Amino acid sequence: MFFNSFSTHIAGLFTYIYKKNIYNFQTTKILITFAVDFAKSAQISSIKEIINKNKKMSTKQTEQAPIAMDEVLSKSEAFVNKYKVAIIGAVVAIFIFIGGITLYNQYVVEPAEKEAAEALYPAQALFNESKYQEAIDGDGVNLGLIAIAEEYSNTKSGNLANAYAGIALAQLGKYEEAIDHLEKFDGEDQMVSPAAMGTLGNCYAQVGENNKAIDSFLDAAKSADNNIISPYYLLQAGIMYEQTGAPNKALDVYEQIKSKYPTSLQAMDIEKYINRVK
Repeated sequence: MFFNSFSTHIAGLFTYIYKKNIYNFQTTKILITFAVDFAKSAQISSIKEIINKNKKMSTKQTEQAPIAMDEVLSKSEAFVNKYKVAIIGAVVAIFIFIGGITLYNQYVVEPAEKEAAEALYPAQALFNESKYQEAIDGDGVNLGLIAIAEEYSNTKSGNLANAYAGIALAQLGKYEEAIDHLEKFDGEDQMVSPAAMGTLGNCYAQVGENNKAIDSFLDAAKSADNNIISPYYLLQAGIMYEQTGAPNKALDVYEQIKSKYPTSLQAMDIEKYINRVK
């Protein structure tokens, strides 16, 4: 009974703190104090619950031997006193854990993300100007994409730098190096991720890894899930299937373009591909 009451109050408190985003060092300190005081006073509500429960016993039960209330109270107090230290310790540990995460995000993660984003901006500008080698190596003042990916590997911008570096290296014909960086990229958006996966597929094809190329093209099409990019990569996957001696799989892909993306550019002449593998 005590644990149910205590857990309900604490769970509600955690939910409020999380939703309001007010957890910081000061609130953690206040809440730890609250937890300790609450644990000390909770035995009162616990005893009241027991008394109320006994009052609601059926007539049949009340006709039996009377309950020794002193014994019940004594056992309840003993129970609370026995586990009080463990309960307080657990609650304090939880609050310290929440406070630690908050402080880590505030003073470590967020500054690193900001610094990485600022470092990536000049390299992105060079990439957009098709100055791929300069974007990869840096311009002598600002870091290049590879350096950013390594130095800020635990940040979102560091992850994005791998995608840019891989695509830039592929543009320069450095397929093995491009594969290394593209494989490190981890994204789920519908713009950069399909471009990275599609480029990875082309790099695999260039080095003779046809099965990996097909998988990458299919992943790119699925990730994009739109009328422009998806049929483009599906068509590439179909052509690769043909080259690897799998016409039935190529047919499946071509028919997917016809049925799912009928208004796409690739669908306009997809019939010739279908007839070729039938």
